Amino acid sequence: MNTILPSNLFPSSLTHHAFSLHCVSPPPPPPPTPPYPPTRPFRVQATTDLSLTTTNPSSNSKNNTNDDQKILLTLLRQRKTEEAWIKYTQSTYLPNPTCLSRLVSQLSYQNTTLSVSRAQSIVTRLRHDRQLHRLDCNSLGLLAVSAAKSGHTLYATSVIKFMLRSGYLPHVKAWSTVVSRLAASGDDGPVESVKLFDVVVKRVRKFSDPDIVSDSKPDTAAYNAVLNACANLGKPKKFLQLFDQMHEFGAKPDVLTYNVMIKLCARASRKHLLVFVLERILEMGITLCMTTFQSLVAAYVGFGDLEIAETIVQAMREGRRDVCKIIRELDLEDYSSENEGDDDDDDEVFEKLLPNSINPSSEPPLLPKTFAPNSRIYTTLMKGYMNEGRVSDTVRMLGAMRRQEDNASHPDHVTYTTVVSALVKAGSMDRARQVLAEMTRIGVPANRITYNILLKGYCQQLQIDKAKELLREMADDAKIEPDVVSYNILIDGCILIDDSAGALTFFNEMRARGIAPTKISYTTLMKAFALSSQPKLANKVFDEMLRDPRVKVDIVAWNMLVEGYCRMGLVEEAKRIIERMKENGFYPNVATYGSLANGISLARKPGEALLLWKEIKERCEVKKEGVNVDSDLPPPLKPDEELLDALADICVRAAFFRKALEIVACMEEHGIPPNKTKYKKIYVEMHSRMFTSKHASQARQDRRRERKRAAEAFKFWLGLPNSYYGSEWRLDPMDGDEYITDTNKGGGGGTNIKDEARRRNVIHTHKYMLFNAGPSCTESFSLDEVVCRSQSGGLLDVQHDMAALKHYDGAYWRVLFDSRVRKAMWPFGSGVWSKKEWVLPEIDSDDIHCGISHTGSFKDLGMIVLVSQVNRLKEMNKPAVGVGCASTGDTSAALLAYCASIGIPSIVFLPANKISIV
Repeated sequence: MNTILPSNLFPSSLTHHAFSLHCVSPPPPPPPTPPYPPTRPFRVQATTDLSLTTTNPSSNSKNNTNDDQKILLTLLRQRKTEEAWIKYTQSTYLPNPTCLSRLVSQLSYQNTTLSVSRAQSIVTRLRHDRQLHRLDCNSLGLLAVSAAKSGHTLYATSVIKFMLRSGYLPHVKAWSTVVSRLAASGDDGPVESVKLFDVVVKRVRKFSDPDIVSDSKPDTAAYNAVLNACANLGKPKKFLQLFDQMHEFGAKPDVLTYNVMIKLCARASRKHLLVFVLERILEMGITLCMTTFQSLVAAYVGFGDLEIAETIVQAMREGRRDVCKIIRELDLEDYSSENEGDDDDDDEVFEKLLPNSINPSSEPPLLPKTFAPNSRIYTTLMKGYMNEGRVSDTVRMLGAMRRQEDNASHPDHVTYTTVVSALVKAGSMDRARQVLAEMTRIGVPANRITYNILLKGYCQQLQIDKAKELLREMADDAKIEPDVVSYNILIDGCILIDDSAGALTFFNEMRARGIAPTKISYTTLMKAFALSSQPKLANKVFDEMLRDPRVKVDIVAWNMLVEGYCRMGLVEEAKRIIERMKENGFYPNVATYGSLANGISLARKPGEALLLWKEIKERCEVKKEGVNVDSDLPPPLKPDEELLDALADICVRAAFFRKALEIVACMEEHGIPPNKTKYKKIYVEMHSRMFTSKHASQARQDRRRERKRAAEAFKFWLGLPNSYYGSEWRLDPMDGDEYITDTNKGGGGGTNIKDEARRRNVIHTHKYMLFNAGPSCTESFSLDEVVCRSQSGGLLDVQHDMAALKHYDGAYWRVLFDSRVRKAMWPFGSGVWSKKEWVLPEIDSDDIHCGISHTGSFKDLGMIVLVSQVNRLKEMNKPAVGVGCASTGDTSAALLAYCASIGIPSIVFLPANKISIV
């Protein structure tokens, strides 16, 4: 059903240009030319008779109706479809079911745009009058096939589904054609293809008599179509299920089945299995075709392995039959690295599909005959060169193909189009036009794809005038009508030069030509209006998209609408769009949140950023906490750098430092380096004089105490002077804090271990104990005492208070220590002091004067701790004269160096006659 927009869809008062959007339906069938009389409108009235007439028709009217029916049936039997159509349009009565079914069948069989449109108009009329039951199964099946081949896949799908709902069993040729077209289409096409196949098979299984379903049961072609959908989706398990199901209906795998299996291996990243598909075909005795080799070459090109692709083509040129052996030898090198991380379940699937891959034969099978590469295989290899930017190799292969003696290897329109694409990709538009001219000269006609590639090249180079001229040449000179892709390219080109009026002109021109817009057409036009700050126009295009039954709105369209409002800073309107999106079953993704964050920044509404961050954080925690996601919960979210940076920027400017710290913590957890330089500049420019007023009341000072604490922590993270120097930048929430950081949920992460311990009423009692003392020994000394031996004269050992350390769980310690890795903050950049809480927790950072620089001695680590503790005792005015050690090398070297650096006397005792001299 076509959708018609009124000509005043976009009133001029809402636009910056004097234009409006005229969305018209495809043109109706042309009126019959003389000598046929003009058509009369239908008079539709519900009656009990098969024909629609008045309630009390006269006998003459009935006779006329019967005569018309006979004439129409005669024309149809004589295959005079055009005259039968004219007779149908002239009739004021609805023909009988036989005439209607024959007319729809013959119009569908013609398979032209006009004939399909006429057939659809009959169905539309019958549906309006609730008379669809007049059409038989054969006519509906032919209509579905014709619509599918004409590109009206959704319409064809609806016809098949109607037949199933009405109790019809469509012919396998009809429904498998629709399955095939859905499998090859984009978006949800492959998914819908599998669903439609399963529905038909389920209906067929309800009949126990095989004769009833003989024409409807799936055959090999039907299975190949649905297996292609599974391959496009990359679903090996569903592929195996359907593959095993083939024998149930007597369908046998053929060479096309295994060609699809090659695609499945490529989509599932199983390059090493490609050769086993070829060997399986040979083992099963299935006749090979050139499409198999083309699929193999295309698969290796897709993997970027041009070496194997070139070797296959060269082996075919040399007439070799040991292609399997050649591929095995070349592919064996990558086998081990390729299989790392493969899904074990998928491995089992492929073992069942390709049992010959489990224990491969020592001698690979030979081809039954030689196969010379044709133009399609050469062209596929050329595409590999093009993908890698090897334009010279692409042109060189074109010349080599021209010199081939075999006509099947000569370049065709696909080959030349590939060369044109390579030149356009390299920016050589003049050379690309020369290739187009050569195609015309040698009689190889360019097709629509060739012209579309050239159109895209001109648009990418911002040469819209040349693109318009090429469009005219395409239609007038080459007699090739542009399609929806052509206009989508031109609309996108207008966006590149910021010409929304031109984009609208091309959209209207496309509709005027009877070309139905696709989802890309709508979203591209929405993008033009969004980028030109015209969100209301983008909204109107979106509303038309919703009304168009031929397209399916997706998250991209919703995001484009949100982007349009956010670019104007209209946050509330954007939030309403997001609520509508959720109501329609679409959850915001990173692009949605990114647009909203930019809109919040533009509108200067930092409070909205806090609400947005709360929602994003909840979505992130779903994935981090491993919550089982059901249909009622939004899916997990993985934020990107642009989104988090925008939110952090807003929070820093608004002095929401606690939230800024949460966001930068999220950035570090996701491996995103925060832009400290930018945030430091913002802080210095906007907040350097915060909390410096000496006249603030005590109540005001109390209110801003927590904000000041967060600001000091943020300054510490930035590396600016702060009151938390030497502590952790992650804040633990105060009592009653509404927001709890992710770190603190795992066990807390206070400003430093001592402050955290005081808050938790934990007392650290690390102490000196007698070396190798038993559990009954009670003698101990504080680490802050100057003591060298126990009262009994024994050696002393440091004993850590494990009970105090256990007050913090493993998550706390992991987060704390990980936050110090590769950081230059004092003193935690040291390998020793990064674990300060486990080494000497009571020492202040100001008492640590070593730990970053090394002396070259492997005793540095111990001496670092010793000298720092002695420095602490010195600051406490303890009676420590100096430090002494008995050493002959590494210990004394480290001790002397560190004591000298902070001015502590040191003495080294050398044992007499026990020094090694090297």
